[in-house]
Amino acid sequence: MIETSGAWTRETWTALADRLLLAARPHASPGRGRFTFPGAPGGYGTDVDGLEGFARTFLLAGFRLAGERGADPRGLAQWYADGLAAGTAPGSPERWVRPSEHGQAKVEAASIALVLDLTRPWLWDRLDAGVQERLVAYLAEVVGDDTYPVNNWLWFRVVVQTFLRSVGGPWSPDDIEADLARHDAFRRADGWIADGTSRAYDHYTGWALHLYPTLWARMTGAADLAAGRRERDAADLDRYLQDAVYLVGADGGPLMQGRSLIYRFAAAAPFWAGAVAEVPSVPPGQLRRAASKVAGHFTDRGVPDAEGLLTLGWFGPWRALAQSYSGPGSPYWASKGLLGIALPADHPVWSAPEEPLPVETGDTLRALRAPGWVVHGTRADGIVRIVNHGTDKDVPGTDAGDSPLYARLGYSTATLPPLDEASWEQPFDQCAALVLVDGRVAHRAGMFPGETSGDPGTPVGQASSGGPQRVVTGRVDLGGRGAGHAGGLVGESREVGHVSVCSIVRGPWEVRLVRVDEAAGDVRAVRIAGWPVPVGGELHSRVDVLGGPPSSEGVSTREDASPLAPEIGVPWVELDAPENVWQAVVVTLSGVEPGRPAISVTLDEHRSATVTWPDATRSRHQLLG
Repeated sequence: MIETSGAWTRETWTALADRLLLAARPHASPGRGRFTFPGAPGGYGTDVDGLEGFARTFLLAGFRLAGERGADPRGLAQWYADGLAAGTAPGSPERWVRPSEHGQAKVEAASIALVLDLTRPWLWDRLDAGVQERLVAYLAEVVGDDTYPVNNWLWFRVVVQTFLRSVGGPWSPDDIEADLARHDAFRRADGWIADGTSRAYDHYTGWALHLYPTLWARMTGAADLAAGRRERDAADLDRYLQDAVYLVGADGGPLMQGRSLIYRFAAAAPFWAGAVAEVPSVPPGQLRRAASKVAGHFTDRGVPDAEGLLTLGWFGPWRALAQSYSGPGSPYWASKGLLGIALPADHPVWSAPEEPLPVETGDTLRALRAPGWVVHGTRADGIVRIVNHGTDKDVPGTDAGDSPLYARLGYSTATLPPLDEASWEQPFDQCAALVLVDGRVAHRAGMFPGETSGDPGTPVGQASSGGPQRVVTGRVDLGGRGAGHAGGLVGESREVGHVSVCSIVRGPWEVRLVRVDEAAGDVRAVRIAGWPVPVGGELHSRVDVLGGPPSSEGVSTREDASPLAPEIGVPWVELDAPENVWQAVVVTLSGVEPGRPAISVTLDEHRSATVTWPDATRSRHQLLG
């Protein structure tokens, strides 16, 4: 086990890297061209799994070599040089799947190219000329390939072609120009970047869409290509990080939202990218603390496992957390979270005094405009929460269902939405949803967001959204565009009404105001569900109606629906669904027993609400028209 008491030093980080790298070696093929870790094959098959295992541990080895300026007591350069030769050898049983044969090879090719550039004097320059030629031929298959998904994958083609350019290989200026233009089209407010054309905001914003521009601009072949972009990319990263430090819990927990959560402490990557870019607004000591807290959140809870391996799961193995593309080598994209070890011991980030995270110094409140989130954290329990009125991994007016990982009304650093099949089919937690007479619960993906507001200078934050709700009927898709890639279920759907929701937050509380604007004849109620918490655990979740009693209420439980506990409980209430009438509840998540909150809401004819909080503070809010 890595000793993590107190502040993490560079030696703590390198010890973690060495443990991961050495534990991976027994799972390498004889020529070291593939690393195939224990467990059932991933959705793309064993050949892809072996390539992933090589490329993603190679990424970590490259950071380790670069940070030591080539000093190599672990023999990393020769180990992976052997693997580069075996993986590109024609006819070898260890031959890598090629980019022309499977799309996933395009992802792994980027890690290989990035490390070859980063470690050029100690690895690429010492490779046999024949191996160099084979690597160029392997990577060159991406040139002119227009089949890349329209999302963060654009950077895989940019990185590979930039490396090829630097070694005299084939490359396409048109490809790179098109990809950079696509990246620019994904830019959103305040340094946020969407992962594609939909409202997909998640950890990919930090560990891909900010990380790659930062590293690419420093590649040997990128100087003129990055001219005129580097300053803007750094400014966007700087602004994004001012929000990102608010999204880490006091215990280092990252926000449990979005896909690919099995990458775990890859969530630390954007903080290290900020150190590489020397951003001006977030101090290096706070960047290092954020990264260390995220990694420590896992190492303190048994990650990696007793054999030093990263499994498909969160703390322990839990394969249902993975997407359809994930295999046993996939979790090693966590290597990105160790980017800091590429910075040498004399880099200022290692000597800067640690500075606390925002939630460690007091209750926090911050509006994030691009994803439509309001962040509210509480120092007493260290939990960071968001209310979500702008992210659903879809587009307005979609006919898809809700993804539990994107379209719920709330996410936190202490809770994870249930991910059993039933939770994809119908919203179970963190919803304000119409319920039909047959018991089906409606989805809200495709919402129309309102404004978000809130900053440390105001007492409360507010966000709202409205739009149609639908039930998904007929045959649904649990793979492809749907749940296999963390999107909502796709199938026939029927619109059953329109609902408006306004969230007003302060401390551990959310005052959730719900109005049914229109309802089909078979709608019987509106269901308002709260936070999913482990049954019998230390977290407390409750939903309290403000006004008259609910038509029904309870706590529903599900087993084997979360990696956090064997059983998860969700409090809920059901209210009658009169049209054009605002109804209010308080939704609470706390690490201390909260009791029923002394909160009241007064509504007036001007479509506004006045909230009286437990300390007698009052706040007035305009509601959706």
